[in-house]
Amino acid sequence: MAVYALTGFSLVSLLSFGYLSWDWMKPSLVADVATDPMEKSLPPAFTRPPHIIFILTDDQGYHDVGYHGSDIQTPTLDRLAAEGVKLENYYIQPICTPSRSQLITGRYQIHTGLQHSIIRPRQPNCLPLDQVTLPQKLQEAGYSTHMVGKWHLGFYKKECLPTRRGFDTFLGSLTGNVDYYTYDNCDGPGVCGYDLHEGEDVAWDQSGKYSTFLYAQRVSKILASHSPKEPIFIYVAFQAVHTPLQSPKEYIYRYRSMGNVARRKYAAMVTCMDEAVKNITWALKKYGYYDNSVIVFSTDNGGQTFSGGSNWPLRGRKGTYWEGGVRGIGFVHSPLIKRKRRTSWALVHITDWYPTLVSLARGNLSNVPGLDGYNIWPVISEGKESPRTEILHNIDPLYNHAKYGSLEDGFGIWNTAVQASIRVREWKLLTGDPGYSDWIPPQTLTNFPGSWWNLERLTDGLRKSVWLFNITADPYERYDLSDQRPDVVRTLLMRLVHYNRTAIPVRYPAENPRAHPDFNGGAWGPWASEDDAEEWEGGGEPLKSRNKKKKCKICKLRSFFRKLNTRL
Repeated sequence: MAVYALTGFSLVSLLSFGYLSWDWMKPSLVADVATDPMEKSLPPAFTRPPHIIFILTDDQGYHDVGYHGSDIQTPTLDRLAAEGVKLENYYIQPICTPSRSQLITGRYQIHTGLQHSIIRPRQPNCLPLDQVTLPQKLQEAGYSTHMVGKWHLGFYKKECLPTRRGFDTFLGSLTGNVDYYTYDNCDGPGVCGYDLHEGEDVAWDQSGKYSTFLYAQRVSKILASHSPKEPIFIYVAFQAVHTPLQSPKEYIYRYRSMGNVARRKYAAMVTCMDEAVKNITWALKKYGYYDNSVIVFSTDNGGQTFSGGSNWPLRGRKGTYWEGGVRGIGFVHSPLIKRKRRTSWALVHITDWYPTLVSLARGNLSNVPGLDGYNIWPVISEGKESPRTEILHNIDPLYNHAKYGSLEDGFGIWNTAVQASIRVREWKLLTGDPGYSDWIPPQTLTNFPGSWWNLERLTDGLRKSVWLFNITADPYERYDLSDQRPDVVRTLLMRLVHYNRTAIPVRYPAENPRAHPDFNGGAWGPWASEDDAEEWEGGGEPLKSRNKKKKCKICKLRSFFRKLNTRL
C-alpha cells in the first residue's frame, strides 16, 4: 500500500509543480530558432517517404520521464508521447554497444558476434563490415542520412566509421563516454584522448561546447540546409545522460531541493536533453518537415542507479537482464499515425526499428534475409497485434558463469551457469548470473519504508541459476515461478538451445597498444591499416588470456614507439 501511495504522490507532485507549470512555448537555452513555427496543421496523406528522426538517449532510467511518474521535468517528451503512441512493452539491451548494434542491423547480438560486453576503445573490433546497416538501406531508398552523437560501434580502422557505414555526415564521439565540454575520454589511468569528430576528422574547434546543446544545434543546421521535398534520416544519439554527471548550472538550480547530489545533477541533464528535443521538434516545423515526419524516441538501456538514474518500480539496473536493465522508454510521434494519443502494450524490441523504418522508406528488405526484427508500423499506426511473440535478450558464453548452475539444472539440455535470458509471450526466463537484482526506489525518497523489496533482496538469488516470471502479471519480477512451472522452464530452455545453434563466435579481441591516443595525435580514432587489421581481429577468447599471448609483441611495439619519440 505504501508503494502505491508514494508513487501516486510523486505523480501528483509532478503534475502540479512541473508539467502543468511548464511553458511549452517558452524559448529555451538550446533554441536557435527565432520564430515560433508551432502552428496547427492537418496531417497530409501518406503519399511520399517520411522524414525519419530517431532519438536515442544514453542511460536514461525507466522511471526518469514525466509520464512514468518521475520527479524530473520532461514536458517535451511528455507532450510528444501523449500526442503519439507510447510503447509500454518495449525492450532494449542492458548496455550501450548491444542496443546500438541491434538498432543499426536489425539483428540480435548473437548474430553479429557482439554478445559479450561492449566494444572498448583499444579493441580492434567494430560492427561487422558484412552487415548492411539501417542508414545504408535508407540511402538505397533515396534518403539523405546524418548522424549526430555517440557511435560506440568501433573505430579501429576507417571502414568502421559512421561515414563508411551509411551516414552522409557525422558529428559526435566514437567511444562510449566523454566529458560533455572538453570531449576527453580516459580508458584507464593515463590512457586519455580527445573524442569529438566531424566526419572523419577530429573536431578540435568544437571543444568547450556542451554536447547536448551542440548536437541539437547541429540537427537544426542539417534541417535548414536540406530540402523538405527530399527524404532525410537523422539519427540523434545523445550522450546524455551517461556519466560524467555534467550540466549547465541553470538546470541544476531547478533541482536544488533534491537532497541526493547525483540525482540532482542527473535530473538537470535529463531536463536539458528534453529541451534539446523540443528545439529539434521546433526546427522540424520551422523548416517544413514536421507534417511528413516520424519521430522515434528510445532509451538505450536501463538507468545506472549509482549515477542518479532510477528504474523504479522495476527490478535491476543498467547492465542486468532484469526488467530495470532491458525495459526501455519508447514512443513514436508523427502526424502520419492513424490512431494517435494512446498507449500500446504490444511487444516491441529495438531490432524492430530496422525493418519498420526501411519499410516506411519504401526500401527493399529482400536482400537482407535473416533479420530478427519485425515491421511494427501497423502496430504503431493502426493498433494491430504485434507480429513479435518472443525476444532473445541475449546469450553470453563469456560472462562469468554462475557458481551454482549446471547442465543437470537445465534438464540436460542447457547449462544454467551460462548467462542468458529470453521472453516468450508472457513468460521470461533467466539463467546464469543476471546481474544486480535489487529494487531501488527513487533516490529522492530517502526514508522509504521497509517492505517486500528489502526482504526479497536478502533471500533471493541464493544458490540459484534459473528464474521464471510471468511478466504480464508480475512486471516487477517479485515472484519466481521456476519451481512451480518446470514445464515452462523446459520450453524456454529449448528456445535458448534453438537460438544458440544460430549464434556466431563472439568477437572480443584483446586490446592493442597502438590504439593509445598518444600515438594518434592525442585523439581517439582509427589506427589499424588493412594489412594488419586481420591479425588483430579476434575470436571468442577472454581478454585476459589473449593478452598473455600478445605480451611479447606489445613490449616490442612499446619499445619501437619509445625509440621513435626519442628521435623526434
